Amino acid sequence: MPNPRLAHRYAKSLIDLSTEKNQLELAYADMKFLQSICKSNKDFVNVLQSPIIMPSTKIKILEAVVSSSISDISNLFLKLLVSKGREFELPEIVTAFIDQYNSIKGIHQVKLTTAIALSEELKQAIATKAAKDGGLGKVELEAKVDESLIGGFVLEYNNNLVDASIARDLRDIKKQFAKNVYVPALR
Repeated sequence: MPNPRLAHRYAKSLIDLSTEKNQLELAYADMKFLQSICKSNKDFVNVLQSPIIMPSTKIKILEAVVSSSISDISNLFLKLLVSKGREFELPEIVTAFIDQYNSIKGIHQVKLTTAIALSEELKQAIATKAAKDGGLGKVELEAKVDESLIGGFVLEYNNNLVDASIARDLRDIKKQFAKNVYVPALR
């Protein structure tokens, strides 16, 4: 079960430690790397969440998979998580770390969903426009493709949602036809 308070506390402790050691950027890169592994490989997350696999085996798996790609602080942090029995919270801790890092640095997450893949120039133009119009400052754009939108886009930032998709327009038209306020007026 997700535990945001626990994730926030562990992420905060890693931010504090990495700031103290002047390795905040390195820890951020490590957390982005771990987040990409957790998102792309569900088996990795399942191994961490499995109560059957012994902690010593989980440490060996973590060493084999990520130890050569991340810093010493992050390696020690992962070992601490396993020793405390909190390794199953790793994806949530990583996300909490990235969120806290972004708030420290003034970086805003913007999620763009489109029906087709966009060019890098267009993504950059949308990020620039969102930063300017939303008063966001620095923007980190996360783009994904969802063909069910049919066309248009969905933009999410700072708890705001801009849905300019064809699928939404079609849903709105369907609701209008379902209401059909004009038929009772004719009788």
